[in-house]
This record gives sequence, structure tokens and C-alpha cells, in this order.
Amino acid sequence: MRLRLWQIDAFTDRVFGGNPAAVVPLDAWLPDGVLRAIAAENNLSETAFLVRDASGWWIRWFTPTVEVDLCGHATLASAFVVLSHLEPGASAVTFASQSGPLTVSRGPGATLEMTFPRRAPAPSGAPDALVGALGRSPVETLRSRDLLAVLDRAEDVRALSPDLAAVARLDAQGLIVTAPGDGGADFVSRYFAPQVGIDEDPVTGSAHCTLAPYWAARLGKRRLVAHQVSARGGRLECEDLPERDAVRIAGRAAQYLAGEIEVSAALG
Repeated sequence: MRLRLWQIDAFTDRVFGGNPAAVVPLDAWLPDGVLRAIAAENNLSETAFLVRDASGWWIRWFTPTVEVDLCGHATLASAFVVLSHLEPGASAVTFASQSGPLTVSRGPGATLEMTFPRRAPAPSGAPDALVGALGRSPVETLRSRDLLAVLDRAEDVRALSPDLAAVARLDAQGLIVTAPGDGGADFVSRYFAPQVGIDEDPVTGSAHCTLAPYWAARLGKRRLVAHQVSARGGRLECEDLPERDAVRIAGRAAQYLAGEIEVSAALG
């Protein structure tokens, strides 16, 4: 069986930036073991699988090791594929997912605007493993799906070289590290998730479901510009929408690859 595959760089306007994701449309769901094997073979932080039925599009996301409940950059990449190739006349697409319906619409210029669930963090103590991972105590520690560590300065986030073995011991899906922004950004961040097979994720849309509410409350503004300051880097435009229990996350995407994969042996 041959399947179409696109590789899209998300939250960037150029290839080799942002966060690469694979997008694989299917006629029907394949066995989970095959989906995991494809994601492991792709060896990207996320592979998104899409199925269209009478009710619309469904989406699932896999790291090289596990399925996850929400992924921002692979949803952006999937919307790019749907709106550029599969339904080029559409102005928006809604994906049914484990985290509920996710709508992505065309925005100004070449941006795509995603409406995601809001995951406001709650204050939490800093576990010993976190302090050990960072080599310092954060200014503030909070928790949602992920653990959120707040540092003083953007340069502290950029210079961070965490102990990934200690990060993997945290009782959370991943670790967000953030600080006030510079260079035109309201805040900066990085994201580490060795627990799910991703040492560092280059640009993490789902983390901004937590970051946007935190920084909106701290800065007293709903609209925010975010920079994820990994080696590849990415820019996100966020809006906190507490009245809808949602966040808006916008960015651009660039196509790197389009081709086919062969999975007949895996189905054999």
C-alpha cells in the first residue's frame, strides 16, 4: 500500500525553520502499530494522520514513540496540506480529535489561525527533579498538562542546557521553560519532552495553550507575540480567549517535501 506523505515546516515562513511535521492522509485508520511504526520511521517530533469520513476530518498525532492528545505544529501542518492540496477552495478546516474539535482558518497574508483548548496553569511547587534538571530554582513553577518553569530573562532560556534524564523523571508530559520576551516578543519559551520521545521540540503549539493564559494574565493583554527560541526557532501569534475557554494560535508554514511511502510489508 502506498500512502501520500507531506513534510511541512510549521510556525515559519521558510523551509529549515520552525518545526517539521509529517502529514499522512488515510482512506481509513490503519492498525495503531502501523501508525506508530510510520511515525518512528519518519523520526520527526510528530506525524499527523488524517481520515475524512461523512462527518469531516479526523486527526491523530504520534511522536516516534507514543500517541499524544494534542499537537499544535502538526495540526498547523495538516491544515496547510488540506487547504493547499486536498481542499484548496476551502477557507477553513475543522479536525475532530482527542482534544475536541480544532478549527484552522486562513488568516491575513499566508497565516493560518488555530482555535485550541485553553489550558491555564495552576501554581505548583518545584519538584527536586525540576531543580536538578535546570540547575537552578525557577522564579515560578506552574502546572497544566505540562510543567511550566518561569525564569528571569530570555537569555536564560536560550542558554539553558537541561539534564534530560532529570526532565524525563518529571510527572508531566513535558517541560515548558519561559521568560519575558525580547526582540519584539512578549515572551520566549523552549519545550522538552523526553518522556514522549522528544528531547527538545523546536516549536510547540500545544504548549501555548498554557503559555498564552499565563502571559496574558501577567502582562494584562490578550494578544501576544511569542518566540520559541530553539535552534530552529519559531514565531507564534497568540490570543487568550477565556470567555470561550480557548486560545487562538496563528503562524505560517512552508512545504519541504511531498511524496509517497510504502507500508505493504508492515501490513503483511
